[in-house]
Amino acid sequence: MTYQPCYLSQPKDPAPSIGRGQLLGLMNNPEVLAMMQAKLAGMEGQMSGYYETLPEVVKRRVRALKNIQVDVLKIEAEYAAALHELDVKFAPKFDALYGKRTKVVTGEYEPNDQECDFPSDEEEEDEETEKKTNGNSDVKKEPEEKAAHGMDENTKGIPEFWLTIFKNVELIAANIQDHDEPILAHLIDIQVKYSSKPMGYTLEFHFSPNDYFTNSVLTKYYELKCEVDPEDPFSFEGAEVGKATGCEISWKKGKNVTVRAITKKQKHKAKGNVRTVEKQVPTDSWFNFFSPPSGMS
Repeated sequence: MTYQPCYLSQPKDPAPSIGRGQLLGLMNNPEVLAMMQAKLAGMEGQMSGYYETLPEVVKRRVRALKNIQVDVLKIEAEYAAALHELDVKFAPKFDALYGKRTKVVTGEYEPNDQECDFPSDEEEEDEETEKKTNGNSDVKKEPEEKAAHGMDENTKGIPEFWLTIFKNVELIAANIQDHDEPILAHLIDIQVKYSSKPMGYTLEFHFSPNDYFTNSVLTKYYELKCEVDPEDPFSFEGAEVGKATGCEISWKKGKNVTVRAITKKQKHKAKGNVRTVEKQVPTDSWFNFFSPPSGMS
């Protein structure tokens, strides 16, 4: 579930009044509570000088509040772990539906009329236009336009389904290079496999046979940490990636898009001869996703 951002404008009155209903509304807003919680946790270690001026009896109470906050964070860690177990529990139900989706995307299954009964606004407008056209013989029918994206009535499944999604997700699209697109056009399914012990999950990217690598599935495993560090409890921000492990891609000869060849001249130290050598250097590619630095996502 997502929540809309809470925008609070700067009041013109230096001391505005707020009604009880407004106050309760703010306190019931999950984003406001989250911001307050984060602010409270972030106050640890910030020496503003205010704390030092407090009487010792008040300082004792502040320290008690810190202990309470640590206990709160421990419960949050339990909550995050429980949410992961819910992911594990409900995964088979999602997988069954996603399996059907994959069959439609790849053309293995053709949905029937009932399954396709989900008219969009555009289709409703087209139907309305068609009714008007059929009711008026004077309206000339426009010739059918050529199919877009190279698709027509004989197209199988939904070509380049995942590539289209990737290109419309800003964070992913930013990492896709032109040389990646012909490969990602072969991506036919993405699956998530959850694990409880250790807590984590594996992303599986399934590809149809292609001219670039021999793998049918590329994987990346994430191991999660969900514990409050006793040495630094206020650093806890929920479950986080402790380790990420990609897979080795078996590139076909000359097809590795994560490297590029450069040529450079080398001079022999003793003989003085100059020769030209070719060297492979890393280059930008979405497929670098499968070889992250140790411990990174």
